[in-house]
Amino acid sequence: MAEADIPECITEHERILQEIESTDTACVGPTLRSIYDDQPNAHKRFMEKLDTRIRNHDREIEKMCNFHHQGFVDAITELLKVRADAEKLMGQVTDTNRRLQEAGKEVTAQTEEVIRCRIQQRNMATTVEKLQLCIPVLEMYSKLKEQLTSKRYYAALKTMEQLEKVYIPRVSQYRFCQIMAENLPKLREEIKDVSMSDLKDFLESIRKHSDKVGETAIRQAQQHRTFISTVAKQAGLDHYTKPLFSLKGRAHSHMPNGLLMDDGAGDEEDADDEILTAQDLVDFSPVYRCLHIYTVLGDRETFENYYRKQRKKQARLVLQPQANMHETVEGYRRYFNQIVGFFVVEDHVLHATQGLVTRAFTDELWNMALSKIIAVLRTHSSYCDDPDLVLELKNLIVIFADTLQGYGFPVSRLFDLLFEVRDQYNETLLKKWALVFREIFETDNYSPIPVETEEEYKVVVSRFPFHDAEIEKQSFPKKLPMSQSVPQIYSQVKEFIYASLKFSESLHRSSTEIDDMLRKSTNLLLTRTLSSCLQNLIKKPHIGLTELVQIIINTTHLEQACRYLEEFITNITNVSPETVHTTRLYGLSTFKDARHAAEGEIYTKLNQKIDEFIQLADYEWCMAESDGRASGYLMDLINFLRSTFQVFTHLPKNNNDHASMSGKVAQTACMSACKHLSTSLMQMLLDSELKQISMGAIQQFNLDVMQCELFASSEPVPGFQGDTLQLAFIDLRQLLDLFMVWDWSTYLADYGQPNSKYLRVNPATALALLEKVYRGMKDTSKKNNIFSQFRKNDRDKQKLVETVVKQLRSLVNGMSS
Repeated sequence: MAEADIPECITEHERILQEIESTDTACVGPTLRSIYDDQPNAHKRFMEKLDTRIRNHDREIEKMCNFHHQGFVDAITELLKVRADAEKLMGQVTDTNRRLQEAGKEVTAQTEEVIRCRIQQRNMATTVEKLQLCIPVLEMYSKLKEQLTSKRYYAALKTMEQLEKVYIPRVSQYRFCQIMAENLPKLREEIKDVSMSDLKDFLESIRKHSDKVGETAIRQAQQHRTFISTVAKQAGLDHYTKPLFSLKGRAHSHMPNGLLMDDGAGDEEDADDEILTAQDLVDFSPVYRCLHIYTVLGDRETFENYYRKQRKKQARLVLQPQANMHETVEGYRRYFNQIVGFFVVEDHVLHATQGLVTRAFTDELWNMALSKIIAVLRTHSSYCDDPDLVLELKNLIVIFADTLQGYGFPVSRLFDLLFEVRDQYNETLLKKWALVFREIFETDNYSPIPVETEEEYKVVVSRFPFHDAEIEKQSFPKKLPMSQSVPQIYSQVKEFIYASLKFSESLHRSSTEIDDMLRKSTNLLLTRTLSSCLQNLIKKPHIGLTELVQIIINTTHLEQACRYLEEFITNITNVSPETVHTTRLYGLSTFKDARHAAEGEIYTKLNQKIDEFIQLADYEWCMAESDGRASGYLMDLINFLRSTFQVFTHLPKNNNDHASMSGKVAQTACMSACKHLSTSLMQMLLDSELKQISMGAIQQFNLDVMQCELFASSEPVPGFQGDTLQLAFIDLRQLLDLFMVWDWSTYLADYGQPNSKYLRVNPATALALLEKVYRGMKDTSKKNNIFSQFRKNDRDKQKLVETVVKQLRSLVNGMSS
């Protein structure tokens, strides 16, 4: 096996050696690695084979060198022979070259000069050519600098655009052009910054001049309004309800400066009165310039957003009122001028620019402003307590609304606000007239007006619609039934109507609406202010019965004058009172209520006076016998009542209404006084603190009641039928008769019968008084016990009283059950 493998191994080594000899050195590695991958000790045999191959090659190399050695020696010998000739030739060439160089020095110098001139000529031509390309660039850049210096920024931007698109690309390879190109964006930013700075100055300028611009626009609106009013009057129109301005109707025209100019307004102005416009007060060129610049720079949206944002901020500042604005009309005027100026400027910018502000933006600003204005006016007008100031505020709101309406802004909400301001105006008027009425009532003497001459009579009649045929027939001097306050009140009500009418002017409302407003405000004056003043007057402590009677007469005349007030309003508004929706005056109910209150106060004061006299009563309830005459306090009370009711009888009877009115009041007052007196005397007898009463005290009390009955029968006030007034004391009379006659058997026998003699005597009342008399009898019996004959009579009477008491108690219990 080993011997068989040896030849194979030798064959493999031959192959490897052939590969090593024929293969690149870099690829020998895998071949050599295959030697070590074979059988053990194979590399030794390979090394032996390799050594044998090397020795064979060495022998071949040696053979080849021996073969070529003679030829090499011959070649070296020939080269040695040529070296001498070569050195000689080199010397000759060097000498020739030296002589040639010396001979061509002058030619070389001239040639170099020619070359240098040629180069200069070429360079000059190139320079001229390039300069011809660069000079327009430099000229444009110089022009750009001049435009920037003169603040012609829009033209400068156009120049920059030409430089970038036309000129610089031609010479872009030069450094100065590259510097220019790099500098142009910076210049654009500078232009943007400068133009933005100009815009800020513009915004500041219009903020400062808004007041003046608004004042000018409002003055023009007033002039237009005056002109329209004059035309309407000449045409015989009642009122003019159309807007003062109309953008579509050409009632005004837009001037180049942005303000509205009334058609024909110049005819109304004097030659020396120059009309200032927005362009005269505000330079709009910065906003135009800035808009163009940002448009050219492709940043228009940024500019629009910035402008609108700043104007919104300015709008909020303009809409912020001063804290004390409500104190003077100038504060309101300045506030309105600023707002009008702001929106006049915006309207000018809207029409003078394309898209910087839109109608939607101005409408948004106006809606925001309108809400704020309404809120501010509501708040500040509520502080106003001067009707003149409120009226001035109304006039300012009207001209403010008319002015802005002329620029196309909707102002209906402002006119709605005027209705709220009208209510505030009416409130201030009512407060003012309340003071006027109080002063009139305080200065009135509450006595009929004396008229000495016909002139005085005419003066009174001219102030108050008084007509009485009987008084007119009387000779002078004479007296009118009402007091001085009546014509004064009537005149002041008319003044109030005039004052209320002033607010209705220029509101573009129909005559019917104005008539309705006047009637409603007059109703408030009558039903609230005048009524309250009358009620307070009636309740004042110093107003006596005479004054109350005069107040009743005054209210009657004022009530009758209400129809003349309605005619007065009708004449002002030219609205027929038969109109379906016409409001009626409520003065009739007002004066009726005041009259009823005065009548009630008369009754109350009479009763209070009676109570004061009753408090002076000082009965000796245990007296044995009466004094034989009425008590002093009662006689004083009756004398007071007689003198009081004479006031009613002395009232003028020249008017049937007055006579019937005073008679009715007198009768009611007299009946009320008698009933109150009767009730007070009855309460005095039945007072729980009074424990016992003697028969002498009953007799004295009976004398006092008899005086009251005599007073009632003397007809202190005419008009009572029969013994109507005496019936006020019937309860007392029957009760006292029962005790004076001591007719208990009749009372008990006839109790409950309709024809009973003591029908008005209540068992409980009789029982209460009888128990007090019984206690008095027992006390008297103790004092007189030394007389035996009295003791027997008293015992009999006491037994009778006890029996009557039992029967009365059974009646009272029967009534309660």
